[in-house]
Amino acid sequence: MVQPLVFAVGIVGNILSFLVILAPVPTFYRVYRKKSTESFRSAPYAAALLSATLWLYYALLTSDLLLLSINSLGCLVESLYLTIFLLYAPKKSMVFTVKLVCAMNLGLFGAMVAVLQLCVKGERRVTLAGGIGASFALAVFVAPLTIIRQVMRTKSVEFMPFWLSFFLTLSAVVWFLYGLLIKDFFVATPNVLGLLFGVAQMVLYVVYKNPRKNAAVSEEAAAGQAQQVELKDQQHLQLQLQASPAVAPLDTHADLEAAAAAADLLQAGRPVPAGVAVDIPPPPPPPVEVA
Repeated sequence: MVQPLVFAVGIVGNILSFLVILAPVPTFYRVYRKKSTESFRSAPYAAALLSATLWLYYALLTSDLLLLSINSLGCLVESLYLTIFLLYAPKKSMVFTVKLVCAMNLGLFGAMVAVLQLCVKGERRVTLAGGIGASFALAVFVAPLTIIRQVMRTKSVEFMPFWLSFFLTLSAVVWFLYGLLIKDFFVATPNVLGLLFGVAQMVLYVVYKNPRKNAAVSEEAAAGQAQQVELKDQQHLQLQLQASPAVAPLDTHADLEAAAAAADLLQAGRPVPAGVAVDIPPPPPPPVEVA
């Protein structure tokens, strides 16, 4: 009776997590179309790849087919994202991304696997691998705090899509149930935090669903004066990391798409939410009259 239920819950979790993995596809289609990574950063995707490989290793140790399948897909898709990023990134960003991937996904992960395989035996190896994966997931689940803080500060949910938050929350519920059913608390525990943050995002969406007009844009800009937009880099958003597909990754790509969405709004002559820095060049000096 329990086994079919476990399998059904795991399949639903796989489907939801795969849909979440595909969320950045519009971002990378934009990169491909413009042949430029613009202000996008590679750190969230490198972290997502590391998280997926950590859970993939844990799935191999526990022979969990459902965890194995979704994290294998996660490794493949995140690797594809990073490949596209490297193709269109400027040289400085490309070098940084290569160093980051080598340090995190080869150095850190490789060292962990080597130590566990050579120095740890039996059930203790499984426990340590699960603990490392759960700890990493708990650490990156703090990322939604930056989104929540931004929404409360700007009184706008312009760049916090409701349906993405909804499916992420639903995914957290499914993986939490799956962890409970198979009595694997390394899988279940991180999703408690994911569920709480997901519900918080949806509540904020209902409260602030009518965005406040941005008063930072001057009337001259609204009248059609030429604008040169420079969005300030927000380090706390750039450091958002994506959790593993096996533990319901949270909305870590919103920070990458926010800058692009703001730029599109300005190009279309629409106001952007408060909190986005816009630099408007001063008007040209009046012509000098020659006597």
